[in-house]
Amino acid sequence: MRYRATKRIIDLAGAVILLILFAPIWMVTAVCILLDSPGPVLADTPRRVGQDGKLFTLYKFRSMVVNAHEKLRSDPALVKLFAEYKRNSYKLKEDPRVTRVGKFIRKHSLDEIPQLVNVIRGEMSLVGPRPYYPDELVEQQRKYPHTKHLVKVVLSAKPGITGYWQVSGRSEVNFDKRIKMDADYVKQRSVVFDLTILFKSPWAMISGKGAV
Repeated sequence: MRYRATKRIIDLAGAVILLILFAPIWMVTAVCILLDSPGPVLADTPRRVGQDGKLFTLYKFRSMVVNAHEKLRSDPALVKLFAEYKRNSYKLKEDPRVTRVGKFIRKHSLDEIPQLVNVIRGEMSLVGPRPYYPDELVEQQRKYPHTKHLVKVVLSAKPGITGYWQVSGRSEVNFDKRIKMDADYVKQRSVVFDLTILFKSPWAMISGKGAV
């Protein structure tokens, strides 16, 4: 209980401070997105799986063309790309749906800034497991059946903007390794561990290491 209360205080204070600090970047990014391609500033993606399996709307700057999520799954021209997407643990290194501005903000994690609102709303934490898509969890557990118990552990915690695997390789690890790292974090989480991850996160953003 003490950890949860302390973590919530850190989340609220950190999110408010970061929103103020990132306000200029937020405005510039929003303008660049609007000038670069038609569509809204925020991504129109489906809801994610949060704590205890509850679905929530994750706020994120749009880095792809409009309706990119559905197009990948329904456009006949993207059948091979969707197969590659699933084969690579729901990641694509060369994704034609990504816009010019999108490539930059994804590389440096600027598309994640709006998730600070999710933190204030209590749906996410600054540090936690990755928020997965529902179909991604179903498909990946089918592909890696030994991860089912790990998924249960991961869903017992709030998802985070940054996390253990993000600062330890990010998109360069497959689902089975990523979900294990997320579960390891949940099992050993502490204020010190959270702060360590937070301190490592700026370098992951600046370097763009492993981002897609």
